[in-house]
Amino acid sequence: MIDLIAAEARFEDGERVGPLTLQVERGELLVLLGASGSGKTTTLKMINRLLDATGGEVRVAGRNVAEVPGPELRRRIGYAFQQVGLFPHLDVAANVAVTPRLLGWPAERVAARVDALLEMVELDPAVYRHRGVDALSGGQQQRVGIARALAAEPELLLMDEPFGALDPLTRDRLRERFLLIHRELGLTTVLVTHDMVEALLLGDRIAVLEAGRLLQVGTPEALLRAPADDRVRDLLEAPQRSLRRLGDLAGARR
Repeated sequence: MIDLIAAEARFEDGERVGPLTLQVERGELLVLLGASGSGKTTTLKMINRLLDATGGEVRVAGRNVAEVPGPELRRRIGYAFQQVGLFPHLDVAANVAVTPRLLGWPAERVAARVDALLEMVELDPAVYRHRGVDALSGGQQQRVGIARALAAEPELLLMDEPFGALDPLTRDRLRERFLLIHRELGLTTVLVTHDMVEALLLGDRIAVLEAGRLLQVGTPEALLRAPADDRVRDLLEAPQRSLRRLGDLAGARR
């Protein structure tokens, strides 16, 4: 579905991401994991040409993205991100409907798609369809953002820290719900996070990045069993250290 072939992006300040060679299979959920500045978001943006690769090649469904006009490409790829970016002057339904309307869908099809997606993200259409986005909680706004990313029936979904700004309980519920949606719709998803637990829980495979370079890619089980080096091992051990500390605290209070 996605092929990054020695893809790289260089910037005037000397920052560089890549060259990266990485494949994402159809139906897979690949997590890009790393600290801030590791190149996760830049890699994501090369896929939908929000940033053009300065070297190598990026292919989506076998086609070089450099040969596809940016707006056309992005209308075929869902994109959800932490800041959500909902239009404050539009209600929930109009926000979800933005891309289908740009594509010229008939009004009846748009309305049916909006209602189906709101139900899918567990927002009752009868209650939320005409609600202003400023009246929504952060978790509800994020659900609308995911629905909007899926509105034009994309096969490919890109997600940039989509759950990072939410409180822990809302984040857990929404992650679980998204995983069901990913499987139900047969999506191919690339998800950016710096949260090791989130990567292990969601990813079919995890690609670990540092300073624009790919350190290791593999299933969660493979990374836990055989981290490529100390940097990957440190990432994997961080949540385990937290669990041990919680266990110690719980024991001390008994």
